[in-house]
Amino acid sequence: MIGHAVHRVDGPLKATGRATYAYEHWETGQPLYGFIVGATIGKGRISRIDTEEAERAPGVQWVMTYLNAPEQGPRDESIPFEYWRAQPEMTDADVHYFGQPVALVVAATFEQARAAADLVDVTYSTGRGRFDFGEFEDDVYIPKVVNAGLPTDTAVGDFDTGYAAAEIQIDQQYTTPYEFSLPIEPNSCMAAPDGEDLVVYVSSQIVDAAQASVAATLRMDPARVHVVTPFVGGGFGSKLGIHSETILAAMAARELGRAVKIAMTRQQVFQLVGMRPTSSQRVRLGAERDGRLTAIAHDVTMHTNPDIEYAEQTAATTRSLYAAPHRLTSHRLAALDLPRGTDVRAPGEAPGMLAVESAMDELAHTLGMDPVELRIRNEPTVDPERDVPYSDRHLVACMREGARRFGWENRPDTPASRREGRWLIGYGMSAAIRGHFQGPTTVRVRVGADGKAVVLTDMTDIGTGTYTILTQVAAEGLGLPLERVRVELGRSDFPTSWGSGGSWGATNSCSAADRACAALRTKLVEAACGDERSPLHGLDAAGAEFQEGSVRIGGASDELSDIVARSHPEGMEAEGQIRFMGDEPNYTEYSINTYGAHFAEVGVDADTAEIRLRRMLGVFSVGRVFNPITTRSQLIGGMIWGVGAALEEEAVVDPRSGAFVNRDFAGYLVPVHADIPAVDAVVLDGYDDKANPLGAKGVGEVGICGAGASVVNAVFNATGIRVRDFPITIEKILPGLPLLEA
Repeated sequence: MIGHAVHRVDGPLKATGRATYAYEHWETGQPLYGFIVGATIGKGRISRIDTEEAERAPGVQWVMTYLNAPEQGPRDESIPFEYWRAQPEMTDADVHYFGQPVALVVAATFEQARAAADLVDVTYSTGRGRFDFGEFEDDVYIPKVVNAGLPTDTAVGDFDTGYAAAEIQIDQQYTTPYEFSLPIEPNSCMAAPDGEDLVVYVSSQIVDAAQASVAATLRMDPARVHVVTPFVGGGFGSKLGIHSETILAAMAARELGRAVKIAMTRQQVFQLVGMRPTSSQRVRLGAERDGRLTAIAHDVTMHTNPDIEYAEQTAATTRSLYAAPHRLTSHRLAALDLPRGTDVRAPGEAPGMLAVESAMDELAHTLGMDPVELRIRNEPTVDPERDVPYSDRHLVACMREGARRFGWENRPDTPASRREGRWLIGYGMSAAIRGHFQGPTTVRVRVGADGKAVVLTDMTDIGTGTYTILTQVAAEGLGLPLERVRVELGRSDFPTSWGSGGSWGATNSCSAADRACAALRTKLVEAACGDERSPLHGLDAAGAEFQEGSVRIGGASDELSDIVARSHPEGMEAEGQIRFMGDEPNYTEYSINTYGAHFAEVGVDADTAEIRLRRMLGVFSVGRVFNPITTRSQLIGGMIWGVGAALEEEAVVDPRSGAFVNRDFAGYLVPVHADIPAVDAVVLDGYDDKANPLGAKGVGEVGICGAGASVVNAVFNATGIRVRDFPITIEKILPGLPLLEA
């Protein structure tokens, strides 16, 4: 069943509204509702807070502020991953960013809570905040490491000497804005006390992190915190950790002894959940006239919150992408009084490749060389910085296959040279690379006396198809039809996983499930061959085959249901595990990545500068594919994100207050159906035996890596105008458009 185009097994539940998300649980009866009151300044202190009028409002049960909030545990910096740390809220009068929770109003209905929230009267003593990245871009510091524990800086060879000696030099600055994840389901939670325990229904990508974080914040035994999240309405990184709605709901529920439900409004999501940091990236390329790189440098400065450091690994991708003997990468942080940076889909690769792949296009144009050929000429044979072999690398195959399918030979050689009516037509391409990661994961598989299998893990499904691919893996592993496999996810009572995120979720959970099935097969065969009542008694277990719900050895067979009913009527089960990648030799001895190539065609209105994507193609190498349908969906989704990064997405900060001016979908633009015409994703056949036992690698993020650069490069090919401040908007190209005769 692995590799078959199986439709989502949870599709009927979602289509009929029976899939239960965090805000929709009613197991505890009628809950109370909370509404968060956010600070209206970006830096300072609360000098006075009056909640009396709000407390007298209809239906109000409690108003929590820093004056009466329960004591909470501090963030423990010794815990290596931020998402597992305590996340205290409303601990003092200090305000660190605009929108920071300063009060929580709990009432009988949502409407009552929201109305009473307007009655909380807060007076502030305003401090001078650091809000403008441009103003403080040069006031930076060096982080110890960047995201994922990667080194902050790297150097190979002698970049300054190599770059100075290069015949061709590219030295450009690229800027990317603040960007947000913004899944359809806003961050939400219902916390319900159960004696000394607490049940937390929360929209979370990593159940174990949510449990640990809630327990550490509330100073509880983690075993008494039960996290439930069977369905998550999208995450894209914004739900890897928990946020204020979860902590506030949990504190209120324990205080009131009632279930409390909180959902952020869309505007609150912009201020309270975190975002991709803005960045300024300097890319320098030194090359010979034949296009071969001799020197490459990628230096990044980005924003961080002064209290919670986040250093996106924006230059890290450059370390493995192209060959060059002289190399340099660096990351610097400018502390601003803004919400914390956080992982947004393809953290590091998405903004980093937007700059580097634009620079490669600039080099190709300077050389008068085909952009595909330039990249092929700089294909490394080993990882150029780690000096280890690649596990498998088919980037050149992706580019060649993509060029063939896209009709790249029809690309205009000269920018701004092709016109169809009022439209200037351009082609662009880019490469894609994304590191493959692995985290500790356990899956339990059980077969009952009815011959049906149940797969249990706290792994989450964030809309990516986890239920479906785990069903496929278990069905193949036990020789069962799909309808005889049930997958249960998203509960802290189940075996622990690293959840969904970082493109590791599918491969982690499926590899562990595959091992669990292998262990369970051994138990089943041993039980049958050792049982005098079984037709398989005394036969050689090495010849066992699992097919159609039975075990066969030679001409004899025994139903799984009969084997279990005779030997273990309560059911037979086994667990499978995979380890952290740092404990796996392959991740030290090989450079393990996914790859792709993007091709885009755009039209630019010669009169108005309106940019329209006309078509887009991505060709990818991701190892073995679990399910072509869900894989293609993930890749296309990532490509569309790339279009948004290139042309639309940009959060604007008010330099007076630190507030995001465009904190809703009316002002923060993302691609909609009318923006996205023909988009296709093709996956090359593959199997990476160094990545995991199944030979598969993640697909959730490689689709966005480099995608925006293909669109950016197509705009240049159409207009001859090079924009380096993203996104590309009308006012950035309109003044430079060539005057065309009617």
